[in-house]
Amino acid sequence: MLQTIQYGAATIQYDLHFAARKTLSIDVHPDLHVTVTAPQGSDLSDIAARVKKRGAWILRQQREFELYLPLLPPRQYVSGETHRYLGKQYRLKVIADSAELVKLTRGRLFVHTPDPQQRERVQWLLTEWYRDHARRVFAERLAACFPRVEKYGLVYPALDIRQMEKRWGSCTPEGKILLNLRLIQAPKELIDYVVMHELCHLQEHHHGATFYALLDRVMPDWRARRQRLNELDVA
Repeated sequence: MLQTIQYGAATIQYDLHFAARKTLSIDVHPDLHVTVTAPQGSDLSDIAARVKKRGAWILRQQREFELYLPLLPPRQYVSGETHRYLGKQYRLKVIADSAELVKLTRGRLFVHTPDPQQRERVQWLLTEWYRDHARRVFAERLAACFPRVEKYGLVYPALDIRQMEKRWGSCTPEGKILLNLRLIQAPKELIDYVVMHELCHLQEHHHGATFYALLDRVMPDWRARRQRLNELDVA
């Protein structure tokens, strides 16, 4: 069960599990994700309060682990390397199969293809899997973010996905929002920052004081989110 709490300007996301135990445990893993194991029947609000109480420790552990995260090598699209999806790293497993299929299960990314040695095909299959999930997730995040700016008279925008080298997102003069396909590798709260940034641009077509004033009103912690996004290792 995926849960989130707000700790100052930071959003802490954690996987919640219940077990036959008497105490609650909080673990921060080397890939930065947080696991909370609680006694059966525990109240969700009580668990959230306990996690928030340990917020400083969790963030400190994540910062320490970040120092040891390896730089991503050039992608080879072979079994064993890791690929990020919604902020988490998943180990890739390429399987010889008569049918082509990509699925995320049991904490691993499985790519089925007739010839695992054709790395370009594995790359294409994985990219299309990302694209399919990006369509759903980006549309979901736009729907979640739009109510915050709707009162400023904005019209619900069209959405498109592009492969961009240097930008996370942009918007067209016609009012369409474009999001970088690589953004699907980021946690949802960072996707929300890019979506909100572009929504504000539909109202303020510049990076002047009125643009940032609007962004401050609709997403007060956007600076912290931007910093986390810029530090994210995606490829």
